[in-house]
Amino acid sequence: MAGNRFLRFDISTKVLMLANVVTILFAVVQKWDVIEVMWVYWAQSVIIGCFTYRRILDLKYFSTKGMSVNGVPLEPTQEAKRQTAKFFLVHYGFFHLAYFLFLLVLSTPVSVISAISITVCILTFLANHWFSYKKNRLSDMNRTLKLGTVFMTPYVRIIPMHLTIILGGVFIIEGSTSTLALLLFLILKTFADVIMHMVEHRSRRPEGETGSL
Repeated sequence: MAGNRFLRFDISTKVLMLANVVTILFAVVQKWDVIEVMWVYWAQSVIIGCFTYRRILDLKYFSTKGMSVNGVPLEPTQEAKRQTAKFFLVHYGFFHLAYFLFLLVLSTPVSVISAISITVCILTFLANHWFSYKKNRLSDMNRTLKLGTVFMTPYVRIIPMHLTIILGGVFIIEGSTSTLALLLFLILKTFADVIMHMVEHRSRRPEGETGSL
């Protein structure tokens, strides 16, 4: 029964799948190189980070179980929540600034059509994550969630992006980017993305203790 519930695709999961399919179609039809695909996934990761920051600030009830500062357990206060959100923004943002510079160095000019297509893909991912945020915001605000789990979830979700950078670098160095190889990776990325999305939503369940108001 639990397995069946886990495999049910809600609307946000279906839209996420659609966003990935749109990216795959553009990449294959327009014969994108790895860097063009990586720009889309970099933007998706930034979008995830932005909504996670907002989600942390939105929390009304939360637990800081397992969290500490300099070895001292973190108390579930509003100030602790705000400081956690700020730390997340700086830490997550720093990594994505490094990725941005990495992509900028390796990028070459693209056609207007490719630029428009990349923008469409990014906007599709933005629509998906905005919808997911709005759909779950009220539920999140009325349940006690682990602050540490909310903080760490986007890092786990962007593992496919890290793999993209590593594999993409190999493709670029070897000059062996083929449509078939790119298509295979995009399908694997879509699968991982959907699975992590469902895991994230499955983890949105009440914590057994009441946090701060």
